[in-house]
Amino acid sequence: MMNQEVLEYVTERLPFWNHLSQSQKDLLISNAKTTHFSKGQTLHRGDSECIGLLFLKKGILRTYITSDEGKEVTLYRLEDNDLCILSASCILQNIDFDVSIDAETDCEVIQISSLVFARLSSDNVYVDLFSYQLVSERFSDVMWAFQQILFTSFDKRLAAFLLDESLKSETMEIRMTHEQIAKYLGTAREVVSRMLKYFSNEGFVSVSRGGITITDKNRLRAIL
Repeated sequence: MMNQEVLEYVTERLPFWNHLSQSQKDLLISNAKTTHFSKGQTLHRGDSECIGLLFLKKGILRTYITSDEGKEVTLYRLEDNDLCILSASCILQNIDFDVSIDAETDCEVIQISSLVFARLSSDNVYVDLFSYQLVSERFSDVMWAFQQILFTSFDKRLAAFLLDESLKSETMEIRMTHEQIAKYLGTAREVVSRMLKYFSNEGFVSVSRGGITITDKNRLRAIL
């Protein structure tokens, strides 16, 4: 059962709230809970049981797919106040898309039961429309990720990634391993290491154990 603060947080982010009957509102409220996940914890893995609709109050979640060979491709990341709908994809008709979701940081999540969300979607057209609108937005993120992998050279992708991470953290230092960057960009660690070595030789970045520091942002941006 949600407390008043959490209730207000959820209702402000659900455009269909005012279109629910009182019994539907009561059903949603009584089947939502606040959950905390630790950094590195897996919330959902591939075709495991559907965990429902997630409101990410605080933290960062990474959504990705894994090939049969174990290669990971990051589709997108969710941050404070984002909604995760693909975690509830099992209740959306004609959606067959297995994703995994990991907590990149400690996270506070409000979770709405998949069974309850499915019932609301079935009984209320506004909930159903909201679901598919959110799915279409996430699939736009997915298509963008695959477009980058298929059609953008790796030096541009890596440069864009480093600049974006620098902007998010408001520092020139990116505290990530080559393996972590490889997972985000859907490639092998060796590919990342070779390109970072080239960037370092050109004076764009400096590479240290467990991190990369941008030393010439303008020249790195010129790659894009």
